[in-house]
Amino acid sequence: MGGCAQSAPRAPRLEAFGHWMRRNRAPIQAVQWVVVGVYAFLLIVPALLPLPSYQDHILTNLTVFAAFVFWGLWWPFVLISMVLLGRVWCGVFCPEGTLTEAASRVGLGRAIPKWLRWEGWPFIGFLGTTLYGQMASVYQYPTGALAVLGGSTVAAVAVGLIYGRGTRVWCRHLCPVNGVFMLLSKLAPVHFRADKTQWAAFNREHSGEAIRHEAVHCPPLVPLKQLQSASPCHMCGKCSGHKGAITLTARSSADEVVFESATRATRADFILLAFGLFGVAIGAFHWSASPWFVVVKQAVAVWLVEHDILWPLTTHAPWWLLTNYPAQNDVFNLLDGALLIGYILTTALVMGLLISTALALTNRLIGRWSWQRLWHLSHALIPLGGLGVFLGLTATTVTLLRGDGLTLFWLNDARAALLAAGTLWSLYLGARIIARHTVSTGRRGFALAGLMLSMVPVLAAWWLMFWGW
Repeated sequence: MGGCAQSAPRAPRLEAFGHWMRRNRAPIQAVQWVVVGVYAFLLIVPALLPLPSYQDHILTNLTVFAAFVFWGLWWPFVLISMVLLGRVWCGVFCPEGTLTEAASRVGLGRAIPKWLRWEGWPFIGFLGTTLYGQMASVYQYPTGALAVLGGSTVAAVAVGLIYGRGTRVWCRHLCPVNGVFMLLSKLAPVHFRADKTQWAAFNREHSGEAIRHEAVHCPPLVPLKQLQSASPCHMCGKCSGHKGAITLTARSSADEVVFESATRATRADFILLAFGLFGVAIGAFHWSASPWFVVVKQAVAVWLVEHDILWPLTTHAPWWLLTNYPAQNDVFNLLDGALLIGYILTTALVMGLLISTALALTNRLIGRWSWQRLWHLSHALIPLGGLGVFLGLTATTVTLLRGDGLTLFWLNDARAALLAAGTLWSLYLGARIIARHTVSTGRRGFALAGLMLSMVPVLAAWWLMFWGW
């Protein structure tokens, strides 16, 4: 009824590449600052230019090009990179990581307070950024992107100036997508891993002075001796070869979810998955195309007019708070903003409760109630959650490409195939998790049916978005 992860076979080329990353910090840092420069240019310059017309295209207008880079390529494929390579994006390319680490080298270097280490920040950050992004129309307007992404970057630098010394406190505790990246990276087939036996042998064979000389400064503050999970590691390579115990290693993409998550999965992970990736994210992708949103808006507007309450219909906010572009005939009033937030929060609550109930049923079907087992079961849904958000983000990619006249006749087939792949992947992980917790064939079958039930509302939501409205 259990078992443990098998030791990964040695991969000399992977190990060698990890050691190369440790020895060649200069080119990696050069790449990091080039990315910072490109990021700043594409974020700031389009916000200073006139808005594009409907005749402008990706390759003829910088603003459209920047939107395509950020929302059509950058963010969707950063998610994919987490699944394929772990958090290499965070350690090698992310501009916010580079900036917050640089700021912390010259900052106050204060200790990290307890409130900042609260495990709920990943969900709060994801929720707040998603809501604000929709209110400011982050996908449609460069000023919205500047407000959301630029605001996050300023906050990252500010945290770096106050806390830590040469570290990434922002990335570890407050980054709005840190929690999502931690979940997706659990599927990565490569990661840096500490061999505890080799670590202990090194300590026995070397003096305390030599050990201190070998100390590694880990920017995301990972306890290197316990480095088994890909979730917190930024894959920067600084620790490769440390004490002869840490190496870049290949593994099965199921290993961490099936084995490590049995003890490492948390309530915060569960909430982020059920109410965040399957709730907040789906609500954010849904509302602008939802006929339900239109029906509710019309009903509330009629009620307000009948009761002579007009200020929610006539009051607007600045563009950096609520979409306000009169020249584009795109202006949100307070009613729009309130209903937008309400729709996303309602979707999050409904989806989260449906998924939580199905997972709770699965947990009970396995045997006596266990909270840890419930958190563990939720990790089986990571592939479906990641692929779903990828599909939602690529809706912007598709819109921009169609605006350039490209006909993607294969699109719906590809979407269906990805959703099917995510579902099967999650079922495979779920079956292996369930097998760890019960030897009864009957219980396994019923529990797997319960896990399948948790996926029904997710698949129904994506079906509505892409095929059902």
